[in-house]
Amino acid sequence: MPLALLALAISAYAIGTTEFVVVGLLPTVASDLDVSLPLAGMVVSVYALGVTFGAPVLTALTGRLRRKPLLLGLMGIFVAGNLLAGVSPNYETLLVARVLSAFAHGVFFSVGSTIAADLVPEDKRASAIAMMFSGLTIAIVTGVPLGTWIGQTYGWRATFLAVSALGVVGGLGVAALVPARLSQPPAAGFGTQLGVLANPRLLLAFAITALGYGGTFVAFTFLAPILETITGFSNSTVSLVLVLYGAAIAVGNVVGGRLANRRPVRALAWLFALQAVVLIVFTFTADAKIPALITLAGMGALAFANVPGLQLYVVQLAERHAPGAVDVASALNIAAFNLGIAVGAFFGGQVVSSPLGLGATPWVGGLFVLGGLALTLASGVLDRRERVAAVAG
Repeated sequence: MPLALLALAISAYAIGTTEFVVVGLLPTVASDLDVSLPLAGMVVSVYALGVTFGAPVLTALTGRLRRKPLLLGLMGIFVAGNLLAGVSPNYETLLVARVLSAFAHGVFFSVGSTIAADLVPEDKRASAIAMMFSGLTIAIVTGVPLGTWIGQTYGWRATFLAVSALGVVGGLGVAALVPARLSQPPAAGFGTQLGVLANPRLLLAFAITALGYGGTFVAFTFLAPILETITGFSNSTVSLVLVLYGAAIAVGNVVGGRLANRRPVRALAWLFALQAVVLIVFTFTADAKIPALITLAGMGALAFANVPGLQLYVVQLAERHAPGAVDVASALNIAAFNLGIAVGAFFGGQVVSSPLGLGATPWVGGLFVLGGLALTLASGVLDRRERVAAVAG
């Protein structure tokens, strides 16, 4: 794998840290800015919305820019957003800073995915995407707990200043290691790029991403209270379990990329099937510590294992069905990931507040993933029909 992928992974690490670290800092932010906890939670929601809606639009608008200068500009915006958060005097300024960072997030991962795929031979493309996304998963393991500790020790603003420094390191890596000559797909008109939303094959792929990936978050969003109230772990032990869960995520991301290199649809079908089974099994193992830990290891390994395959599959579909808007399709898939997180977390909250209760979130999440599996199988059937028609033609 080329060293340029390391620069992309470092940048992804910084972006992943700033995305997830706020969850651990919400009480501190609420207290310091004198706002309620639900209002502080809008800092998370606004970021997700910025990624969901900003990524496809900004990717379309920047389609004619050369890729390396675009990446450097995105890292500059990211650093500026986190610096602004690090000196925010009030709640409103913090919200603006989060939106600014989120805009850089969405476009970086959409363009970065296509760059990573271009840097390696075709049969290594999913692994290259997985290596870039490994920065995001490693951020869950190390960046989030470290950033939370910094915020609790030195104040939440110090966390954002530290993340901005990480962004500088990532930007320098991009400047030094990413080649200047990168393939540049022809930029389509804005209307043509938005036409991706009207393509049924790509819409089906986006739905697969939202359901298959987002289903895990029905339970994952409430994993800490599950471990405390149902499994019986202490607060300190839950923190260790979450670190182990993140480590399993990192391993699964790499393995998932290798599985998806040649036949992403088949890999996705197996990964979704296994994830649904593990989620449903967790419903029955959550009340016993050792079985719960074993099940959680499986959940973690599978939670992000589908990400490289999902991103590669969308790129492949876009190359066939919307060749002038590959970056936009990639950006829309990043939006679908975030939409899946939002929808999964929302329905998880509905399950917790319903008569089903907290313990039902794993099997409900499993149903979401099964929905993603059904759509994956349907998309595979359509792929085979296209191949048959191409041979016959």
